[in-house]
Amino acid sequence: MDTGNRSDWEPLLADLAERKTAARAMGGPGKLARYRTPGRLDARSRIDALLDAGSFTELGPLTGDPAVPADAFVAGTGTIDGRPVTVGAEDFTVAGGSIGTAAASKRTRAAESALRNRTPLIMMLEGAGHRATNALERNRPAPNDLQAIADLSGIVPTVAVVTGPSAGHGALAAPLSDFVVMVDGHGALFTAGPPLVAASTGEQVDKQTLGGPQVAIDASGVAHNLVDSDSAALALVRRYLSYLPSSAWQRPPRDGAGDIGERALPELLDLVPVNPRRAYDMRAVVDAVADTGTVTEIQPTYGPSIVTALTRIGGYPVAVVANQPAVAAGAITVDAADKAAAFLQMAGAFHLPVLFLADNPGVMAGTAAERAGILKAGARMFAAQHRLRGPKFHVTVRKAFGFGSSVMGMNPYDDQTMTLAFPAVTLGGIPADVGGRTAKEDDATRRALVDNETSGPWGLARTLIYDDVIDPRDLRNILLRGLAASVHDTPVGPVGHYGYLR
Repeated sequence: MDTGNRSDWEPLLADLAERKTAARAMGGPGKLARYRTPGRLDARSRIDALLDAGSFTELGPLTGDPAVPADAFVAGTGTIDGRPVTVGAEDFTVAGGSIGTAAASKRTRAAESALRNRTPLIMMLEGAGHRATNALERNRPAPNDLQAIADLSGIVPTVAVVTGPSAGHGALAAPLSDFVVMVDGHGALFTAGPPLVAASTGEQVDKQTLGGPQVAIDASGVAHNLVDSDSAALALVRRYLSYLPSSAWQRPPRDGAGDIGERALPELLDLVPVNPRRAYDMRAVVDAVADTGTVTEIQPTYGPSIVTALTRIGGYPVAVVANQPAVAAGAITVDAADKAAAFLQMAGAFHLPVLFLADNPGVMAGTAAERAGILKAGARMFAAQHRLRGPKFHVTVRKAFGFGSSVMGMNPYDDQTMTLAFPAVTLGGIPADVGGRTAKEDDATRRALVDNETSGPWGLARTLIYDDVIDPRDLRNILLRGLAASVHDTPVGPVGHYGYLR
């Protein structure tokens, strides 16, 4: 064996090892110690916690100036529960997580790799946007990561985790993503941070007031779910992706373990009041129908008169859109309709069965709703449900009026797999008494209209607008049989890109 060749390699490999070590140093021991307060993970630790142990392969660790390790952006590929993913994390301990020229190329490369490899993309955001010193460099025209992320729409699942303040270009990855998780007390999203706001408008504001959860989750709906720690955020990302296929060329994975069999639901008779004026929590109904412990609500505090959730029924991943009678009697507001439309587009893109649970007095009425654009938002939601091509189930739980029934998938011959009703339902285009008085009908006609409205689902069942009227206790078992009959293994592909409505 010629050991001379090996000795020639030694200085080169030593130099490589030294460069790799420097690239992984992040902001150095002092900054890392200050950053790692209780509950906080650094960028590399987040990636390690998210991915299966030992599965991470880094992309571009040596990019950029060696004095700026990994150019403040750690990226690569790995697996979650054995399934490949692509991941990137802004490193706040290096140059404030700002986006340098090399990091911009790395971000684009990661997004393009997710498209080429048909894997989900997860971005962890905590940075100051484009680095100011980029203006001093000569940059060649090249694709940017926002273009590449936009191309992923409806093709692979995209997730953003907001672990700290995220501004400008970096923050735009959030509204371009399917699912956005924010860490409470640290996460914030804004087009420009407080110093730029003060310089341009004179407004003095802190990061949390400008773009924290009360703004990004509750007011604008740019972000979806709030968690209390980095670890909780990463666990939620893993759970979210478990419901979805890796790409639009696959079907959602069924989980054959756990509580997947038939069972009656006598508790629904206690949960759902027959009186249409009595409020109740629709989330309890969703929990009862679903496999035990499988419900994940998406955007629970935004547009709360509609519940959007991912769950499993019989092991099948299912997207649930349900009116919430505990909030505004379940009336469909602008925020609720926009939330539901975006959720339905995601569900349709990744071939999830959709279950609609309807109990609403219609879309929200009044001058405030009209000025906010309820007609436009309702039309978006209607179009999103109409375009679904996977299994679609509608259940009228108690009441459905006017366009409130249409946006909840009740229209006959709208590609439903199954349309069901409970016996104690109240139906109509508008409340009958109001409609009769508005049309100036005589007393006899008005009474007939009211009687018809309260006559239950039988007339619609006679004309097959409902496939069946069922005992609420049988709901889960009927849905199980419907899913078994409608979910199959035929090849699938993308249904088309979709827009973002939040």
